[in-house]
Amino acid sequence: MDLDQFKVINDTCGHIAGDELLRQLGALLGNSTRKSDTLARLGGDEFAILVEDCELEKAESIANEIKELVSQFQFIWESQIFTVGVSIGVTMVTSHTRDRTEALKQADSACYAAKNSGRNRVYIYQEQDQQLTTQKGEFKWVNEIKDALAENRFELYAQPIVSTTTGFLEMYEVLVRLRNKAGQLFPPGAFLSSAERYNLSERIDKWVVSHVFEWLEQHYTLLPHLKYLAINLSGASLGKEDMLSFINTKLSSASFRREMIKFEITETAAIGNLKQAHYFIDSLSKLGCQFSLDDFGSGLSSFAYLKNLPVQSIKIDGMFVKDMHVDPLDYEMVKSINDIGHVMGLETIAEFVENEEIWQKLKAIGVDYGQGYHLGKPEPIAGILHHAKTIAPVA
Repeated sequence: MDLDQFKVINDTCGHIAGDELLRQLGALLGNSTRKSDTLARLGGDEFAILVEDCELEKAESIANEIKELVSQFQFIWESQIFTVGVSIGVTMVTSHTRDRTEALKQADSACYAAKNSGRNRVYIYQEQDQQLTTQKGEFKWVNEIKDALAENRFELYAQPIVSTTTGFLEMYEVLVRLRNKAGQLFPPGAFLSSAERYNLSERIDKWVVSHVFEWLEQHYTLLPHLKYLAINLSGASLGKEDMLSFINTKLSSASFRREMIKFEITETAAIGNLKQAHYFIDSLSKLGCQFSLDDFGSGLSSFAYLKNLPVQSIKIDGMFVKDMHVDPLDYEMVKSINDIGHVMGLETIAEFVENEEIWQKLKAIGVDYGQGYHLGKPEPIAGILHHAKTIAPVA
């Protein structure tokens, strides 16, 4: 059993309040269990109950009763009233269960599944469960990511962002790769979703920011024509005072121009934290950094929110770009986003430029920049040194 929203109370009222909440809930749970059952606090805000001589159906019923009991509980602290939920994972201990560690792992996996399914619910562990199988794969990535961070096994790649008018390679998006212990290299699509789900994306962001700044510090004098490197920031980092302070500290000791750094944030992340996003963008913009709104057009109210975000450019969502040469509606979407972006004084960048026909249509529309395999594939960041200001290799 894992309490939902416990961190909110801890952060809002302090650890003394958090400890008191745990004490009260412990008493509540103790009074609701049978004498033959065993209640334990496993640590933090996690509890477990060992229910003896009980069929699975009955155990599920008991778990739902506990969920309702916790949901109805009100915690009062300094005239404030708080409610909490609980995510519960249930597993059977049978003659096939190897040991207590396996039983706890199964219950823990089911508890994670309950959280991932929307929190404040009961999830039953079952072999061959598709969600649990997926989750098991995610757990493997969690350990791999933690090890890679500790052992410095991430690598920086860069993909060119090409001007539709000059064709010069003056801007790049920095992309991260993970190399496992066996030497195999994985793209961000393989591990970033797990990083986001298990609160590791901010640590990856810090690794990328730190290493991009270090690389640029070493090589910026060799790249007089480089306009900027674009660094992706996750939604977890956006608006975090800790991340803002981290970037500020790194910039304070940098010799390169601040304008050489552009941060890319997704439209959905910005809209999800609009107030924090505005403060975050505004703070770093005042230091000279630039910002681009990634995957633009994927949200339902894109243009309404855009007016409230002080960004310099927008990246047109690749789902519109990749078929714009064969789909008239996608073509009109790209054209409309580009037109409104220009009216607002923003540069426009199109993702997923996969062939010459798309590239020519983007030029005709007047999109400012393109990015995609037709214009240049991601390669180790050192490759930037070999083709500064050369014309994009279109093939």
